[in-house]
Amino acid sequence: MTDTKKDANAMWGGRFAAGPDAIMEAINASIGYDQRLAQQDITGSRAHAAMLAAQGIISDKDAEAIREGLLTVLSEIENGDFAFSTALEDIHMNVEARLKELIGEPAGRLHTARSRNDQVATDFRLWVRDQVDAAIEGLDALIRAFLDQAEAGADWVMPGFTHLQTAQPVTWGHHMMAYVEMFARDKSRFEDARRRMNESPLGAAALAGTGFDIDRHMTAEALGFDRPMANSLDAVSDRDHALEFLSCATICALHLSRFSEELVIWSSAQFRFVTLSDRFSTGSSIMPQKKNPDAAELIRAKIGRIMGAMVALFTVMKGLPLAYSKDMQEDKEQVFDAADNLMLSLAAMTGMVSDLTANRDALAAAASSGFSTATDLADWLVRELGLPFRDAHHVTGSLVALAEDKGCDLPDLSLDDLRSVHDAITEDVFNVLTVDASVASRTSYGGTAPVRVREQTAAWREKLS
Repeated sequence: MTDTKKDANAMWGGRFAAGPDAIMEAINASIGYDQRLAQQDITGSRAHAAMLAAQGIISDKDAEAIREGLLTVLSEIENGDFAFSTALEDIHMNVEARLKELIGEPAGRLHTARSRNDQVATDFRLWVRDQVDAAIEGLDALIRAFLDQAEAGADWVMPGFTHLQTAQPVTWGHHMMAYVEMFARDKSRFEDARRRMNESPLGAAALAGTGFDIDRHMTAEALGFDRPMANSLDAVSDRDHALEFLSCATICALHLSRFSEELVIWSSAQFRFVTLSDRFSTGSSIMPQKKNPDAAELIRAKIGRIMGAMVALFTVMKGLPLAYSKDMQEDKEQVFDAADNLMLSLAAMTGMVSDLTANRDALAAAASSGFSTATDLADWLVRELGLPFRDAHHVTGSLVALAEDKGCDLPDLSLDDLRSVHDAITEDVFNVLTVDASVASRTSYGGTAPVRVREQTAAWREKLS
């Protein structure tokens, strides 16, 4: 038996006479990915050691040796000088084994009154909480980028679509503010999830708590948790925090994907609504005229990975009895991958939105096409002539058909043309048939009128400050 396997077996207190074979070692080991928890593992262990000393369970001398040794281990890991061992299975055993090499016998006292079950639950919860904080920060930056766009184009007209068909004119600022609202909800979901996950599993031990006189409130406070988890079974078996993080990440990725799709469409030669910066575009290997929206397309695809991670973890957890099962080792890789891709997508989208140039002339031209002020005409017939809306809708439809026959848009029809369908129409109707008049009239709360857009951007600036 190799020395490494002897060390691994020693960790189990002599329960096994021989080391696992290569296949078992490979399927059992998680150090290839859970080494990402090193900082959280060491932070949790330092808090635990300090509490053990404060409670008189270990000596102050041993606690200080543990503290200094753990700082050395962390430094080695951060500097790339740490040799991770698959035989030692995971980050917890790797750290503890190195700590023993550094400080000797006191290292063995660190694991008093805890289990790997509550240790890994604590580490993972700390890591996910850090990712939630990063997501909130990333969303703040993205929301500010959209606000910049909204303020700049509060009165720029563009077509609003339903079914990707021209519906009614809106403003660029109004469209940008729709995404402010979406991403603000994403931010609030992460904030809400953070409040729920901010309880400490540490001290739950294997599943039943411990007979040692520990102070779980002390360790919870030291690790920035609001309180200890109230049930030891739940503490070691709960992965709701990871599931909720993935749920929030999936909805956020969905919103990122929707705007990415719009950027892909808008930047095409057929639309020319926007120009993406060279920083977030690529060329073609064969077609020199091409400028491809690759960053937007890649963000659009990330929803597949992130939602896949959510489904994977839900599937892992759905049939597990209390408390801990080895299945739960499969809780991390997909969360790590989803977090990495979400943070990358948020950063890339923030860069794209910040660099985005709207083609105001193309937006205005498109807003004026497709009979986009038809609803304004119908509303005018109701408001000024007292027609029931269904009658007004029919009159407007007839006028749209007339304009189509003449090959023009509604504002280009003559008064005689309009009166040929309804003789009570007056020249005042032309005041509502321009796209600028249309958007200016939409002053209801949440409407597209520039005055409403500016109110909303100002309100959001105040919220974010």
